[in-house]
Amino acid sequence: MKAALIRKHGGPEVIEVSDIPEPKPGPWEVVVDVHAAALNHLDIWVRAGGRAELEGPHVLGSDAAGVVSALGESVHGVNMGDEVVIKAGLSCGCCESCLAGQQSLCATFGIIGMSRNGTFAEKVAVPAINVAPKPVYLNFEEAAALGVAYVTAWRMLITRAALRPGETVLIHGIGGGVALAGLQIAKLSSARVIVTSSSDEKLRRAADLGADETINYKKTKDVAARVRELTGGRGADIALDSVGAAAWPVDIQAVRKGGRVVICGVTTGAEAVTDLRAVYWNQLTLLGSTFGSHEDVRSLLAFVEAAKLRPVIDSIMPLAKVREATERMESGEQFGKIILKVR
Repeated sequence: MKAALIRKHGGPEVIEVSDIPEPKPGPWEVVVDVHAAALNHLDIWVRAGGRAELEGPHVLGSDAAGVVSALGESVHGVNMGDEVVIKAGLSCGCCESCLAGQQSLCATFGIIGMSRNGTFAEKVAVPAINVAPKPVYLNFEEAAALGVAYVTAWRMLITRAALRPGETVLIHGIGGGVALAGLQIAKLSSARVIVTSSSDEKLRRAADLGADETINYKKTKDVAARVRELTGGRGADIALDSVGAAAWPVDIQAVRKGGRVVICGVTTGAEAVTDLRAVYWNQLTLLGSTFGSHEDVRSLLAFVEAAKLRPVIDSIMPLAKVREATERMESGEQFGKIILKVR
């Protein structure tokens, strides 16, 4: 079968599409015929060396949608021919965090495409617990986009930050997968949303998707002050940050007293200065968030079905153009998820 893989760490040039043996399902595993897969920044991190050691060719990719084509021993609740989406999180299932339903806090937590071969292939073997029914009204390309980005945004806003209707959410870097997922989830949850970008075109498209206010951070001298101006001096209730160092000081200054800052990524750097006086004086809550639990995935998919949410897709490319797809994501030009059409 065809798969997009790496044999060494490096830039996009180390990605190759090659023939590898088809996977066989182990006990409690299923094989999924992949119809579409979605790119994430995690793919860049793994390729560049975030996965410290490579034991032979490593298939990239964490998100996919497809059809179950093989069942391993002891599998129940999943049937041949089921149309499914991949749940990327891997956990032991028996530690205190897993037993409490918090799989992303598992001491051995991993992600498909990082901890084991990924989804950029014609077939992928995954634990049966890592598949969920595909929303019936979405095609495979749309369903593949619901993975890491949408689960992450759901956990950030709903599980961790406990978003309530009528609250104001500040979202940085609109155009990326988590940011756009956050915008859609927040608006469908009756929140007011302020988004930032350096691109007027991305801000215009975000407004078309429902963003209430937009800020071009390259043209705005003080983004936090602008957020406070837009909220009558109060500040945002929640800052959703997948950007990291560049946005962190803005988060601290832009949220209201008693506000929440929730962060999941550091695309602009991992080290940032924090004004601790603002944290304690304003009684801020700083929240880290990584992917989500099985319950986060279940509740997200129920929300998606009820709201008839359609993920924002930037472009769809064949598996053979995985390098071009990766380069587009790394350039930051995309608006929405980049999808690989596998079959």
